[in-house]
Amino acid sequence: MRFKGPTRVTAALSAVVFALNACSASNGATAPPDGAPATGRPGAAGLPGAAGIGDPDFPADGNGGYDVGHYSLKLSYDPPTKNLSGTTSVQATASQALSRFDLDLHGFTVKKVTVDGAAATFAREGDELVVTPATVIGKDARFTVAVDYAGKPDPVRNSSNLGTYGFIPTKDGAFVTSEPNGAKTWFPCNDHPADKATFDFDVSVPAGTTVIANGEMTKPPATSGGTSTFTWRERDPMVTYLATITLGKFEVRTGKTASGIPVYAATDPAYSHQLASLYTTSAKVTDYWSTVFGPYPFTSTGGVIDDFSAGYALENQTKPMYGGFAPDQSIIAHELAHQWFGDSVSITRWKDLWLNEGFATYAEWLWSEHTGGSTADQTFEGHNAADRSEMWEYPPGVARRDDLFHDSVYTRGAMTLHVLRRRIGDDKFFELLRTWTKDHRHANATTAQFMTLAQSIGGKPVKDLFDAWLFSPTHPTITR
Repeated sequence: MRFKGPTRVTAALSAVVFALNACSASNGATAPPDGAPATGRPGAAGLPGAAGIGDPDFPADGNGGYDVGHYSLKLSYDPPTKNLSGTTSVQATASQALSRFDLDLHGFTVKKVTVDGAAATFAREGDELVVTPATVIGKDARFTVAVDYAGKPDPVRNSSNLGTYGFIPTKDGAFVTSEPNGAKTWFPCNDHPADKATFDFDVSVPAGTTVIANGEMTKPPATSGGTSTFTWRERDPMVTYLATITLGKFEVRTGKTASGIPVYAATDPAYSHQLASLYTTSAKVTDYWSTVFGPYPFTSTGGVIDDFSAGYALENQTKPMYGGFAPDQSIIAHELAHQWFGDSVSITRWKDLWLNEGFATYAEWLWSEHTGGSTADQTFEGHNAADRSEMWEYPPGVARRDDLFHDSVYTRGAMTLHVLRRRIGDDKFFELLRTWTKDHRHANATTAQFMTLAQSIGGKPVKDLFDAWLFSPTHPTITR
């Protein structure tokens, strides 16, 4: 996630300030180590899966009792009426014997739910779709739940974090960016980053409209009777908030980076003059980060500029979305760094968001250094000298539910990495980053795991450093 203007300092500014910062098969929907249990104790007759995945800061997000492996979305959207309809099929594995389970879904009329083809009963409890299968699902059993639904998507509005996010209707289609928990505004899901899955998208729209989703198109769009159907597939595991079916009028350019990675860049006609720059910069940045952070973790790269004034960019997997502005190189560098930090290596709990945003912000400093601008050391010293009490009072290692995207999570998170680099030296530091992305590729991780790896590779004490820069509500004293 990256905001358009100066980095946001407080949640209260989110609606009026545009800042510069942005935001596997499945590896398990388990509760964070210090969270509430994600599932009940299985019994012979099964027990209900928990209504939350176990993240204490977002207790209603996600669900317990199962682990999603794959989503298949077969949807239709009509921009004039703003009606979204279709079927989402969720393939999952039960982590306990399940008598019933929940999916996250906001709004819509649910017409039918089946589990492995058999009719299931269902009920709505707020944003929970409670499903009771005809028979108990056994522990470790694989099952598929299919939900038929329709209605007008209702995005999250006036959030203290981002203002508006989720499935956002636009004048010619929709802008779809869902961090932190807006995926449920357009498909039933296990809406928490702890549960990653692969995706298939089959989306029908009026002819002349383009649908852009994650991964790659598996076949050319098919048009018949005034309707076009686009089929996309994301083969690598993805968290729900990174999924997109942004659609509207777009100009598209495709090709490959110098190293051979496929590129897909698209702009609304209002930003057509930015298409060449978006394409070229995205390709160059992707190739460069591959030399710094390790091999690119996905099968394509690129980006999309839509004519919707979101005021932020989001690192949607393989296709960062830029909402209503032309991104400069720094923002593109930030969003594409997220493909390693946040997309491939995803957080297990929201309080560790600095693992995404601090790393991507530090990547901006590295890009500046690489392109002849300020060095990372100069950027660090500039921030360290600034009188920014809000940043020093907010420990970035414990991101707050109602102020996730605080400046501290970005800037002080990046400063933590620079202080670590100074302590262990460049060789060990960049070895650490490459090892981190390799060890947790397409998986989830925590701050505690990063601290352990930093100690192991760096060979020097680091607990005092992390305590001061991540967890203390004061301006740290620099120590080597």
